[in-house]
Amino acid sequence: MLTLYIAPGASSMAPHIALNEIGCPFELKALSFHANETRQGEFLTVNPEGKVPTLVTEDGVLTEVAGVLYYLARLFPEARLLPTGDAWAEARVVSWMSFIASAIHPARRQGLDAAMAVYKIADGRLEDGAWAVGDYSIADIHLFRLYWRFKASLKPPPGAFPGLDAHHDRMLARPAVIKTIETESAIGYELPA
Repeated sequence: MLTLYIAPGASSMAPHIALNEIGCPFELKALSFHANETRQGEFLTVNPEGKVPTLVTEDGVLTEVAGVLYYLARLFPEARLLPTGDAWAEARVVSWMSFIASAIHPARRQGLDAAMAVYKIADGRLEDGAWAVGDYSIADIHLFRLYWRFKASLKPPPGAFPGLDAHHDRMLARPAVIKTIETESAIGYELPA
């Protein structure tokens, strides 16, 4: 069985959504940032980096959102979270995942202006359709988690990102997203600044 270590509302929300999309059995282990549980002995034996997400598999331990999402999409192809047989679509998912990790994720800590600039680029990339690469994929899950947090914490002006707002609303309607938010809300959000 897969075991996913999370901190509710953190980046680990993305693999949590993916596991709920897949529908496979998994064990969820929630850690508290406030109690410093990601930096304590038991968890550090699993992941010496002390970061979430951490996915324990029969093959070993995976960290980093993009790696965990990619692994889950490949392990469960029937969930259709990664386009297969289309090199261009696969490359676009990798491109989105790289852009999200290298540009979007760090922008929030750089302030509203930096975040607004990078989300404007993401919004423009979404103008072509409902999902990041045509069909729903791990790129949408990763993008949603960060925009969900950005929207709540930095509060961009209403209407600034129509493509991202529509994507956000579509994601909030997905049963896996609803289930994830309900589960993590019940545990309690302790997001770092």
